[in-house]
Amino acid sequence: MLPTPDTSHVPYSRVYEPAEDSFLMIDTLALPAETAFMQDRFGPLTEAPPLVVEIGSGSGVVLAFVAAQAAHLFGSSSKSPLALAVDVNEFACAATRETVKRATAREPREATSAIFLGAVRADLVSVLRPGQVDVLLFNPPYVPTPTLPANENPAIHQDAFARDSHLLELAYAGGHDGMETTDRLLAALPSVLSKRGCAYILLCAQNRPEAVKERIRAWTSPGDEQSWHAETVGSSGKQAGWEKLQIVRIWRE
Repeated sequence: MLPTPDTSHVPYSRVYEPAEDSFLMIDTLALPAETAFMQDRFGPLTEAPPLVVEIGSGSGVVLAFVAAQAAHLFGSSSKSPLALAVDVNEFACAATRETVKRATAREPREATSAIFLGAVRADLVSVLRPGQVDVLLFNPPYVPTPTLPANENPAIHQDAFARDSHLLELAYAGGHDGMETTDRLLAALPSVLSKRGCAYILLCAQNRPEAVKERIRAWTSPGDEQSWHAETVGSSGKQAGWEKLQIVRIWRE
C-alpha cells in the first residue's frame, strides 16, 4: 500500500482536514485502471511531462501523494511530472507546500517525484494559461447550502474566529445543489485542459452526478473533432441506493 502523506502540521482550524473525500481521490488515482490510463496518456513516448494541477488543494494531501508517487502513477520511465497547487486560502497554500515537501522527502532518493512548482493563492483556474493543464484534480465544496460564501469577506480581517470560520466554509459550502463552484470549474475545463488533458472531480449524490456526466458528454468545441467523456472511476459505496461520493474522470479523445 502506498503511504498517505503526513498532514500533522496542518492548522485544521483554518484548513479543511482530509476526510473520506480526500482519501477517495487518492485511492482512485492509485487504482490499476487509472494508472494504466495515465501511463498510456502521459507515458515516456509523449512529448512533454504532464502538468498536474490541484484546484483547492487544502491540506495538500492529494497533490503530495501524486508528487511523491509520480513513478507509480505515471510510470517509472516517464519524465518527472510538474505539480502545481491553487487555493483561495493562504493557509492552505502554506500547508500544501509543507505537505508536498514532507511527502517527497520520505521517498527513496532514486525515486521519481514530481517537480513541485508551488502553491498559488487564487480563485479556481484564474491564474492558469489556456490549454496547459494535463491532469486537473478538484475536490470541491460540494455540500448544498442556501448561499455561497464570497471569496473575500471584509469582516475576516477584524476577527480571527470569523476569519477561520469563513475559510472553512469556503471549503465545504457549495451553494445550490452543492454545484455552484463546481459548475464554474466545469465551464472552464474546455479552455484550461490540454488536448490530452483530463480531470478528476469529486461529486456527491446531491450533486446529481448522472446529470452532470450527461451534460459533459454533450459538450462541443468549435473546430474540435474530439468527443468529451465523463465516467465514474471511483466511489465510496452506496447509501439509499445512491453512490455517496464519486470521482468522475473527464477527458476527450
